[in-house]
Amino acid sequence: MKTSRFMKFIGGRDLFYGLILLILIGIAIFIYTEVSFIFNPIITIISTVLPPVILAFIAFYLLNPIVDLLERVHINRIWGIVIIILGISGLLTGLILLTAPAIESQVKDLAARFPNYLQQMGEGIENWIQTSFLAPYYEQGYEWFTSNLSDITSRVGEYLGGAVEGVQNVASTITSVVVAIITFPIILFFLLKDGDRFKQFFLKLLPPKYRNEVNQILHNMDVQVGSYIQGQIIVATCIGIMLYIGYLIIGLDYAITLAIIAAVTSVVPYIGPTIAIIPAIIIAIVDSPVMLLKLGIVWAAVQFLEGNFVSPNVMGKTMQVHPLTIIIILLVAGNLFGVVGVILGIPGYAILKVLTVYLFQKFKARYNRFYGEDDGAYEE
Repeated sequence: MKTSRFMKFIGGRDLFYGLILLILIGIAIFIYTEVSFIFNPIITIISTVLPPVILAFIAFYLLNPIVDLLERVHINRIWGIVIIILGISGLLTGLILLTAPAIESQVKDLAARFPNYLQQMGEGIENWIQTSFLAPYYEQGYEWFTSNLSDITSRVGEYLGGAVEGVQNVASTITSVVVAIITFPIILFFLLKDGDRFKQFFLKLLPPKYRNEVNQILHNMDVQVGSYIQGQIIVATCIGIMLYIGYLIIGLDYAITLAIIAAVTSVVPYIGPTIAIIPAIIIAIVDSPVMLLKLGIVWAAVQFLEGNFVSPNVMGKTMQVHPLTIIIILLVAGNLFGVVGVILGIPGYAILKVLTVYLFQKFKARYNRFYGEDDGAYEE
């Protein structure tokens, strides 16, 4: 029986084998959902091992270029790793010892006074509304609030009641954190030392026919993810430093604490900086309108410097992801996986993008093979 060109294009008999494979995978997933309790120990092991592994990979992408540089200047790789780890540990310890007292004092004071800041801001907004054109709608809004959210206290009580059960898992959570802190440096050491060996060992498990292509895919993933992690952390650090300097210049309270919050949240693009500015706005509003204006000037200046000088030079155009795409990824990943999804959503997208580009290249080559001469070929 003669096979049509279209059937050859979509895979011929291989297509049916692929469909059978998908059906078998679906059956396996269905069976797993029915007997998932059997795999609970495996899930526990994975959830325990995954956090330090993720931390180690993030640190690996930050430190591996430095280790490679030291190796190029004839410093043994193991000694280079030891020097870097000890140097960073000493630097972090020194920074913590120098800044911890000031940060601790500011955090305690801010935590104690923040409810008052919110109350004063709320009273100021209420007074402004009552004397503005929105005054006629104020009573309606207040009535809606009291009618729909009057039982908020009981709702919070229910949530807290459910949270009591979660408190029982504090011991296991502490254990996981301790395990992550202990194992993270060990995993990082072996990643820096034997990262290439792990990759070569994995490639040797594959048939020789596919090794070059898989090696190229892994290289592209490594470049995409590594560039993003390195660039985003450097950008976030620069934002924190610039905001700290700006806050000191304008005399905003809790400068170092607010700058650290901004640096940490700025790891998440677009959404992070928006979250970071909220505490500073609340404090500035309570302080004075002039302070709010100063804060606006500082924030605009930092965003201008970050957008025009820091990010273009640090991030470059490696990712080439549209801002709208990033926002959608963050929303979807956050909804599916929470905070972890927000942090790892963009690197995950980078990996999927590499795979998608590879598959599309394969599709174009196959299309050109069967239809290129008749209807025009894809450009390579």
